[in-house]
Amino acid sequence: MRSIWNGAISFGLVSIPIKLVNATEHHSISFRQIHLADGGRIRYRKVCELDEEEVSGGEIGKAYEDADGTMIPVTDEDLAQLPLPTAKTIEIVAFVPADRIDPLQMDSAYYLSANGVPAAKPYTLLREALQRSNRVAVAKFALRGRERLGMLRVVDDVIAMHGLLWPDEIRSPQDAAPDGDVTVRDAELDLADALMNTLGEVDMDSLHDDYREAVEELVAAKAAGESVLTAEPEDTGEGKVIDLIAALENSVRAARRSRDNEGAGDGDGEGDGDGGGDMADVHPIRKTPSRAPRKSGQAPEPARKTTHRTPTGKTVTRSGSSATKKSAPKETGAKKSTAKKSTSRKTAAKNTTAKKTTAKKTTAKKRTSSSGGTAAAKKTTHSRKRTSA
Repeated sequence: MRSIWNGAISFGLVSIPIKLVNATEHHSISFRQIHLADGGRIRYRKVCELDEEEVSGGEIGKAYEDADGTMIPVTDEDLAQLPLPTAKTIEIVAFVPADRIDPLQMDSAYYLSANGVPAAKPYTLLREALQRSNRVAVAKFALRGRERLGMLRVVDDVIAMHGLLWPDEIRSPQDAAPDGDVTVRDAELDLADALMNTLGEVDMDSLHDDYREAVEELVAAKAAGESVLTAEPEDTGEGKVIDLIAALENSVRAARRSRDNEGAGDGDGEGDGDGGGDMADVHPIRKTPSRAPRKSGQAPEPARKTTHRTPTGKTVTRSGSSATKKSAPKETGAKKSTAKKSTSRKTAAKNTTAKKTTAKKTTAKKRTSSSGGTAAAKKTTHSRKRTSA
C-alpha cells in the first residue's frame, strides 16, 4: 500500500518512524457527465474570472478570502514556516478509555506502518502497551494543510489511527429530537426487544453493497445490448398512519420466518420448528378492562344482565355472569325459529278452518230459520182462507 504521509510517533521521549497508509477504500461507482445530444464528455476548465482565460495547475495558488471579498495570498512557504510541532509528528497527548471517544467524532481511518527496521522495537512496545492497558491514545497531527485530532488503537498486530473531529465541530443534537413529549408503553418496548432478539447478531463480513452490484449488472447489460428489467417500486408506507403494535408484531413474525428459512437452507438438521431457542415468542396484546380485587367478606358482584337480539328479531334480556353463560349457537336458534314459524302456520290454518266451519253452520241455521218461517206463514194464510169460506 502506498503511503500518503511520512513522519514519526512522539511517545514521550520515544520517537517511532512511521508511514501513514489509508485503511479504507471506497467501492462506489462513479459516473461521468456527458452531452445527451452526442454523448460527448463534459469537462470543467479552470478560468480566471478577470481575463476569462483558462489557467493551468502550475499557475494556481491559494488565498484566504476576507469578509469584504479581498483575496489574501498564502503560499506553501508561509505555511511551512509556522511553528507547528505536529507538521511531521503524531504527538500523543493522553491515554484514555475507548468509551471516552464519542463515535460522532470518528473520521478517516489510517494504518501506521513501522518505517524501517529500527522502528520495529518501539512500534511493538507501543502496540503491546495499548493492548495491555485497554486504552486508546489521543494524538495531534498535521495533514493536508491543517492540524487534526486522532485516536490510536490496536487492530490485529497493527496500530491504527482514526482521525477525529474537534469537539467544537460536533453539532448539538437538540434540534433533531422529536417535537413534543412522546410516551412509549411497556408493551411496545417488549415487542421492540422481541424484534431485536429475533433479528439477533450478524457477521459483519457477510454484509455487502446491493446497490453497487445492481449498478454493475445494469452497466454490463447495457454494454452487451441486453434489455434491462426495471423493478416495481416498493410501497414504503410513507404518509400512512400505522398501528405501531401491529407493525412490531408483523416485523417479529417476518424476522422469525426469515430465520427459519435460513436455518432450513443450511441443511444441518438442527433447531426446532420455532426457529431456535433464541427466538422470541409473540403474543398479541389484548386490552381487557381491569377489575379491582374483591375484599374478604365483601358480597359477590350482582349478576350482570345481558341483552341480545334473537334471529326472529326479538330482544331477550338474561341475567348471569358473562364468564359462565354461553350464548346458544346460531344454528340452534335458527332451528327453533323455524319450528316456531311452522307451529304458528299450523295454528293459523286450524283457526281458519274452524272459522269456516262456524260460518257454514251459521248460514245453515239462517236458511233453516228462513224456510221454517215461510212454511208457518203459508199455513196461517191457508187457515184464514178456509175459515172465511
